[in-house]
Amino acid sequence: MIDLKNIKQVYFLGVGGIGMSALARWFKHAGFAVSGYDRTETELTKALVAEGIDVHYSDQPEMLASTLDKNTCLVVLTPAVPAELAERVFLEEYGFFIRKRSQVLGMICDQGKTCAVAGTHGKTTVSTMTAHILKSSKLDCSAFLGGISKNYQTNLLLSAESEWVVAEADEFDRSFLQLHPDFAVVTSMDADHLDIYGDHASILKSFREFVGQVRGGGAVVIKKGLPIRKEDNTAVQHYSYSLKEDADFCATNVELKAEAYHFDLKHPNGIIRNMQLNYPGLLNVENAVAASALALLSGVGEEEIKAAVATYQGVKRRFDIRHRTNDYILIDDYAHHPEELKATISSVKAMFADRWLTGVFQPHLFSRTKDFASQFAAQLSQLDELYLLDIYPAREKPIPGVNSAMVLEQVALEQKHLVTKDELLQDADGFKQGVILMMGAGDIDLLIEPVAQILKGKANV
Repeated sequence: MIDLKNIKQVYFLGVGGIGMSALARWFKHAGFAVSGYDRTETELTKALVAEGIDVHYSDQPEMLASTLDKNTCLVVLTPAVPAELAERVFLEEYGFFIRKRSQVLGMICDQGKTCAVAGTHGKTTVSTMTAHILKSSKLDCSAFLGGISKNYQTNLLLSAESEWVVAEADEFDRSFLQLHPDFAVVTSMDADHLDIYGDHASILKSFREFVGQVRGGGAVVIKKGLPIRKEDNTAVQHYSYSLKEDADFCATNVELKAEAYHFDLKHPNGIIRNMQLNYPGLLNVENAVAASALALLSGVGEEEIKAAVATYQGVKRRFDIRHRTNDYILIDDYAHHPEELKATISSVKAMFADRWLTGVFQPHLFSRTKDFASQFAAQLSQLDELYLLDIYPAREKPIPGVNSAMVLEQVALEQKHLVTKDELLQDADGFKQGVILMMGAGDIDLLIEPVAQILKGKANV
């Protein structure tokens, strides 16, 4: 346990990460002196600076020696920061008090009652929906989110009164094993992060360990069909959820009317009728079922849930419609795993069935591309046309022979192109009328606005 009584400064290595920035905001709000390093300036780091958090972008260990006091400074580290970073080496060698992001989040969450959302995909949307429902209810909540909520324009929600905390439980680096929630959802347990886990069996084992850490008397809500057993935690209630299959929590009478989904929500004690979700994508109806389940178990009323789901505005970079005219619809999405591509592309095709679908995809990590090249190709083959960018390396160094071309050659499309970011912007003027779906977890988001401006310019021609 971290004793914050002796801490006056908090320094973040990798402060621009979505999870790190939420913690930085929490400490700033709590009155600590907060600063940090990140590799590049982004809209998120600019926002942190505007909020009074000092951020720099060059590796400057000599500066830390004069600005940080190791006796009163907590250093928060993200696993994405390389071990050889000079600042990290300096802080470790000089004996600073260093904790991983996940350890600090766990410490904060342990102070209240926690709803945690885990899953290899879907967790950001479900946690953001859950937070919005609780925030809109009599319970209220604080929340640490893995994306920027469009309802609140932030990834951190604060409450001075409520004991409830909603947290996204990240499986990367087994971070979610630092959490001991009262209620939890598991959305998916697909093979991913094999550079960390080695194989799918190890991922499944880690998720079972997470379920085993839910506090006695609480509950877990599991996507129907996932291999979680009651023996994984006999001290809690186990529930299932699904989109349309019969489950403890499920949607019935689902209809799409004017791009809004209408459905009834069946739960163990009854039915919430005439639910409405005004956010696009059938996958988000299933996410709403999971979020509503957590909210119900936490004590939120049925009418409060119904009203909050109807006012949910989504998460930036999750099925995020950024430009729309009669000729073009531009959608930005964080999908970076084959199962996420499958869900996103199929939802777009269902919603805009009569439109030409152009996809732009930036693979994320050399290891993930190597592990899932054929699966990526199979999902990208659902598109009408594909523009494939180079791999975004993130924390990794190149793997010989692993590149975007190994995916492209397996894509079953006549119209497919391997392009650089500059070439994409040149080609965007020639995009066919229809839906432009841009997907990836790297820096593809920096291309969204330039592409949107190009499409806007075409409307004025």
